[in-house]
Amino acid sequence: MTDDGNPPPIGPVVADQPGDVWDRRVASALAFLRRRLSGDYEIDEFGFDPEMTEKVFHPILRQLYRDWFRTEITGVEHLPAEGAGLVVGNHSGAIALDALILSAVLHDEHPAHRYLRLLGADLVFRLPVVSELARKTGGTMACTPDAERLLRRGDLVGVFPEGFKGVGKLYADRYKLQRFGRGGFVSAALRTGTPIIPVAIVGAEEIYPMLADIKPLARLLKLPYFPVTPTFPWLGPLGMVPLPSKWLIEFCPPIPTVDLMDSADDPMVVFNLADQVRETIQQTLHRLLERRPDAFGP
Repeated sequence: MTDDGNPPPIGPVVADQPGDVWDRRVASALAFLRRRLSGDYEIDEFGFDPEMTEKVFHPILRQLYRDWFRTEITGVEHLPAEGAGLVVGNHSGAIALDALILSAVLHDEHPAHRYLRLLGADLVFRLPVVSELARKTGGTMACTPDAERLLRRGDLVGVFPEGFKGVGKLYADRYKLQRFGRGGFVSAALRTGTPIIPVAIVGAEEIYPMLADIKPLARLLKLPYFPVTPTFPWLGPLGMVPLPSKWLIEFCPPIPTVDLMDSADDPMVVFNLADQVRETIQQTLHRLLERRPDAFGP
């Protein structure tokens, strides 16, 4: 008897044929398109579209982090199985690809396949197409009220306190963490009693090695920086293809905040906790770099 109490099937079990697999994929794609066209899908109050994220964006990012960047992930057990968590990472790479990769990695590797709600800079939400994509994939503005709302709902929230100072730093300053702003992420964690999970990302610094910043052009385009890399702008659109660096991502043990909730407005407590998070990430980066002597190795 089978587990459901029925008799076992008679005759040999026939494995799926290649045509069967493609038939299912086509049927799934058509069902997806039908739901999109009919409006039969859900988004939350921030504009997050889980189905679009999982069916369209994550498969692309999955190919990147698994095959192109050959990413090794450790420390997933430090992420909360349920409930809120504030994931704080280092930022780099001229384009904020590390944030998107982290969101896909966390969803794929977490036992419950949880989503990471990224907090982005104002500029992200002022750009017409980019803003819509950011909202669809779960992003929202990097402001304390939105962060607290998400944390009180029990979401995993991702923040990169270096902001454009990290993404736009020169290759000569790679893996040197920049200043962590005013510590608003710490205040949000303290007010909600949310654990902070530092995460160190090695590999993003090499995908677009930033050799120079053309500041006059950046001001003209109203951008925080205009990067010059070994391939951009010399190769035009081809210069946007990231170099295949080897990535290592490590989630560090969580830092509890529940006992410090009454100190959310104490500048010294906020500063010290932000400094602890920054130092944890910096030390982890040093250790991971020792494990990866060749930036483009296997």
